[in-house]
Amino acid sequence: MATFNFELVSPERLLFSGPVQQVVVPGTEGDFAVLKDHAPVMATLRPGVAVVTDEKGATQRLFVRGGFAEVSANGLTILAEQAVPVEEVTDEVIAAEVKAAEKEFADATTDEGRRVAAEKLAQLLEVRDAFLSRTHLH
Repeated sequence: MATFNFELVSPERLLFSGPVQQVVVPGTEGDFAVLKDHAPVMATLRPGVAVVTDEKGATQRLFVRGGFAEVSANGLTILAEQAVPVEEVTDEVIAAEVKAAEKEFADATTDEGRRVAAEKLAQLLEVRDAFLSRTHLH
């Protein structure tokens, strides 16, 4: 299968850089898959899991919390507010994210701020539920 260049960057570190076959991106408008020669696009990210299929066909799952994805002629770049391998996501990490989102909602002073904070909180609760069901199934 054809490959393209992919980079996933968070403020703390570069998590991935190299050729990949496919990346499924958790966009705010829904998940979307990027393959070689994808049309150029910019999208905002919601909290969720990016699924990376490397050049050998192995998959890696990375939790991302917010940010942007850009598909260009150079490939795909994700600039995430936070990104960690799914294996490193613990119940405590997700609980802290939910608590921070709840505080952001409580501290919002405008209708738009409350709407954005409520949407982020709902997305994090979905991620938490997905992670909880994952740990209880295994």
